[in-house]
Parts: sequence; C-alpha cells; structure tokens
Amino acid sequence: MKKLINTLLKKEKFSSPPIWILRQAGRYLPEYREVRSNVKNFLELCYSPKLASEVTLQPIRRFDFDAAIIFSDILVIPDALGVKVEFVKNEGPKLGKFELSQLKTNRIASHLNPVFEALALTKSKLDPSKALIGFSGSPWTLACYMIEGGGSKNFELTRQTAIQNEEFFSQLIEILTQSVTEYLSLQIKAGADCVKLFDSWAGVLPPQQLQKWVIEPTKKIVTEIKKLHPEIPVICFPRGIGMNYETFSQNVESHGLAIDQTIEKNWAKKNLGQVLQGNLDNFLLAFGTKKQIEKEVLEILETFKDQPFIFNLGHGILPETPIENVELVVKLVKEAR
Repeated sequence: MKKLINTLLKKEKFSSPPIWILRQAGRYLPEYREVRSNVKNFLELCYSPKLASEVTLQPIRRFDFDAAIIFSDILVIPDALGVKVEFVKNEGPKLGKFELSQLKTNRIASHLNPVFEALALTKSKLDPSKALIGFSGSPWTLACYMIEGGGSKNFELTRQTAIQNEEFFSQLIEILTQSVTEYLSLQIKAGADCVKLFDSWAGVLPPQQLQKWVIEPTKKIVTEIKKLHPEIPVICFPRGIGMNYETFSQNVESHGLAIDQTIEKNWAKKNLGQVLQGNLDNFLLAFGTKKQIEKEVLEILETFKDQPFIFNLGHGILPETPIENVELVVKLVKEAR
C-alpha cells in the first residue's frame, strides 16, 4: 500500500513518516538540466508528456522518495484561460493583461490535456508502492500573478484591486476556484493518488482578507473534490500565514496541512488538527552543514514521532542544493523507520 496515502487517510497505525520533497525535480539535478537544455522554454517542458513524466521520475530513481509530484507549474491555469504566460530567463514568469469576459473557462480539459497525459504515463511507470501527487495553485496565488503580471514582493497591486474593485476581484476568484476544482478533478481521473493546493502568497494578507480570499475559496475546492473523489486525499499549503494556520485548519477540512519553515513545530503539533507535512528549512538543506541538517531533521522526527506525519521541506528545494544533502535527509528519515 502507498505509505503517504495511508498516512493522510489514517488507514494504518502510524509508525514512521513517509518522505517526499517539494518541487522534487529541478535545476539541482544534472539529469533535469540535461532534459531542460533540449527544450526551448519551460512551458514546452510542462506540456511535453514524455519529458514531464521523465523529470517527475528522475528524483524517485535517485532518492527513492515515497511519492512523486507531477512536473508542471501553477501558471498553466492562467495559460489555459487564455492569459499570455511566458518564463523569461533570469526574470521569472511574465503574464499578459486580461479581461474577465475574455477568459476561456471552457479550455481547462483540452488545453491541459498534456498534463493529464503526463500523469497517466507516470502512473504506468511508477512503482505501485509510490504515490503520485497532482497539484494546482490556489485561486489567491493565481490571481496575484495574473494581476501583477508576474512575481512581486508584496503583491501591492493585487491587494489594492481586492479592496478597491471587490466585485471584479470576487468574479476572478470564482472563475479560478471553478477552474482549479475542474483541473484537480481531471488530474485525479488521470491517475493522481493525491492532490495538493499551493497558496504561495497567502501570507501577505491580514486575517479578514485571508478568510475571504484564501480560506473560503480553498474550502469550496476541498469540499467539492472530497465529494467527487472521496477516496483521494487533499493537502493544502497556505504558505506564510503564521498563527493563522490554526484558523485555516479549523475552517478547511483537508486531509493534510503543509507547514512552512517559519512555523514552530511544537505549536503546530498542539494546535493544528490535521495530518501535518513539513517543515525542514530549504535554505538549511541548501547551505547548512551536515551536522546542522542532521540536528534539524532529528528534531522534526522527534517532535512528530507519535502522530501521523509526512516529512517534507518547508518550501521548494533550491537549485543550489547539493545532492548529498538530500541523500543525507533521506537516509536519516529512513533510518527512523
């Protein structure tokens, strides 16, 4: 049986944590860099089922994680809706302007079919003991990129728009909520054993707006996915919301809750009622000494040893991360079993 799925569904007595790493494939792996060098742009890689499947499986072959996360990007949803999306070298994502009336809400299934093909192909090649994870960006984070036209430190324009043009912003969030729900459901039909919602910029909002733009849309998505696919666990990652994790946990009944590296472990254990996932600092993994990494990994394992838990990073693995550091973490977690 798949260890990660059983942990999330609490179907077996908990003994030791499954391990997987956020953003498993990436520039820290030479085999990924080789594949990436042969495609024109990042989206081409996301929309090439054979290549996306290959880079999904690369870290599983190298590290033997308990789960694979399909290789893609959260911005495929704006792309499917007809917003121009490109990834500019050394600058990151750039998105074109859009009008609500011009968003192509009927293109999720057709435009993102390459992602579903990649999932099906990966499922056919993945060891049955491993879980396959699908994912999407959450409505708030997707709206941030769409309104800003790319990344931002604090997403001031998005926050301003949500306050000054609430009707427009509510409509956008509703469109994204429906699109994300459809996208995740189709990923499950294509073979995903579990799905995860990434709300990377939830932490920029104060509590009232967090409730309106993050918690309520996420609750709708989770509720609908649980209704459509009751056997499939859903993990949420509202990164950076600090103490508001408790409010999120009380309102959104997901199967798992990913905590970032800023969250104090004992507080999370005491106050958050769901299966937790986290929260090794990705900077420590990239730049720490072996002794520092070992100390933190063992502290995490000790803290959560008596409850269902999934070992993971507090955010995505950095390109500068030495492979031997990842190998060390995997060794320590597996030795704890």
